[in-house]
Amino acid sequence: MDVERELKELADARYRTFHLSLIPGVEQERVLGVRVPDIRALARRMSEEDKAEFLRVLPHGYYDEDMLHAALISSVRDEDGAVQAVARFLPYVDNWAVCDAIVPKCFSRASLRVRDFAYECIASERLYTARWGINCLRAFFLDKNFDEDVLAKVAAVCGGYYLDMAAAWFFCDALIKRREDAVKFFEQGRLVRDVHVKAVRKACESFRLPPDFKAYLRSLPLPVQACEE
Repeated sequence: MDVERELKELADARYRTFHLSLIPGVEQERVLGVRVPDIRALARRMSEEDKAEFLRVLPHGYYDEDMLHAALISSVRDEDGAVQAVARFLPYVDNWAVCDAIVPKCFSRASLRVRDFAYECIASERLYTARWGINCLRAFFLDKNFDEDVLAKVAAVCGGYYLDMAAAWFFCDALIKRREDAVKFFEQGRLVRDVHVKAVRKACESFRLPPDFKAYLRSLPLPVQACEE
């Protein structure tokens, strides 16, 4: 399959114009404008040989190819293979959209190997590798194999808007799923100030937390520490 040709045939100029505003920093010439449902449909049409060949070749020229790569990794059924594929791809990820699209379904078993891999990613100096690690913990480790160390790992992260937002999203979900454990990080001022503020804002926007608890979160003092990047 000629994947580049297939993507170009699926490109939507109006969608491209809209989507470019959502991914600042991505070179405009790299964006074809293929909608995510069309990318996923293309992934389903690819043969196993096509998939293997496409995943083998990095880096890609187009953002849309990166999104297809993320979709293919997300469908890998073998945990070991998915970990290897994610690790190989992350150094080439340079924006939040591709980063957030990498969600291997086989990680739902929440194995300790995947958790430790996420920890390694969080410790990376590469922005989107660290963001992916936070996303992985949020998606898979606030239910199965949860322990407070998961919260502590994310609480220690800082590094600018895209990392702070991932951490805030994580702690919002943690307040919903693990309230007694998560709220201590707010009460004790253990979060970076920007993450604390963003997480409280997201929690207050959630329909899954009661009004009295939202008021309590808003009443807590802000942490003193700011992120030292």
